[in-house]
Amino acid sequence: MQYWLIKSEPGSWSWQDQLDAGEKGTYWDGVRNYQASNNMKSMKLGDQCFFYHSVKEKQIVGIVEVIKEYYPDHTDPKERFGMVDVKALKSIPVPVTLADIKANEKLADLALIRQSRLSVVPVDKQSWDIICKMGGL
Repeated sequence: MQYWLIKSEPGSWSWQDQLDAGEKGTYWDGVRNYQASNNMKSMKLGDQCFFYHSVKEKQIVGIVEVIKEYYPDHTDPKERFGMVDVKALKSIPVPVTLADIKANEKLADLALIRQSRLSVVPVDKQSWDIICKMGGL
C-alpha cells in the first residue's frame, strides 16, 4: 500500500462533502498539473490519502481510500488529464495543521512542504504514521 495527500479547497469540496458521498465515494477530478496527475496515475486500489483542506484552513482533516484507479477526467476538455475515485474512511480526531507539520523536524522532507503547490503528493510510511499519531489515530 502507498500513501498520499490530496488537497481540496473546502469551498469547492469539503471533508463533509466527502463524508456525505458515503460508501460509493466520488471522483477526484480537476487536477491540471502533470506531476500531480502522474502521482494519481501511481495510485492503486486500497491506497490511502490524507484529505487536506487547503487555502485558509491548511490542515489534514480526514483519510480516504482509493476505490477506482486512474481514468480520463470528464471535466478536462483537452482530454489530457485523469482522475481517481475515493471514499471517506475516517475523520482525523485532531486536525493536523500545516504549521504542526512544519514544526516537526521528522517531517521536513514531506512533499507537502517541499512541493507546496501540488494538489496530490506522496507520503512515506514513516511520515504517515507520525501524522496519524499527531491527529489522534
